[in-house]
Amino acid sequence: MEIKNLRYFLAVAREENMSKAAEQLHVSQPTLSKALKTLEEELGKKLFVRHSFSISLTDEGMLLRDRAQDLVAMSDKIEQEFNSLDDITGGDIYFGLAESYQIRYLAREIFKLKEKYPSILQHLAV
Repeated sequence: MEIKNLRYFLAVAREENMSKAAEQLHVSQPTLSKALKTLEEELGKKLFVRHSFSISLTDEGMLLRDRAQDLVAMSDKIEQEFNSLDDITGGDIYFGLAESYQIRYLAREIFKLKEKYPSILQHLAV
């Protein structure tokens, strides 16, 4: 089961209309129909009741909607967390130092760090 197909399913469930969902997703209606058919085949259950100008969920479709919302949200969270791994936005750094003339070198590096990441707080204990 692909996350993309679950996103498609959720769009159709939300819009209750294939054309509107396809437009919202920027895909063709045949592409969307094929993805939903694949999903129904994978699960072995009918997920929608198709009417003249709308679509409604079956009981199985309602169950999938609830689970798919959780899965898609978790997928988005994982992607966001991995994208932000390289983004240092803030935090605290604690330094425990002995008295030494070399502290000036550390001070210079802390200054550079502060310029690059202004939200980071430094705490020095000498």
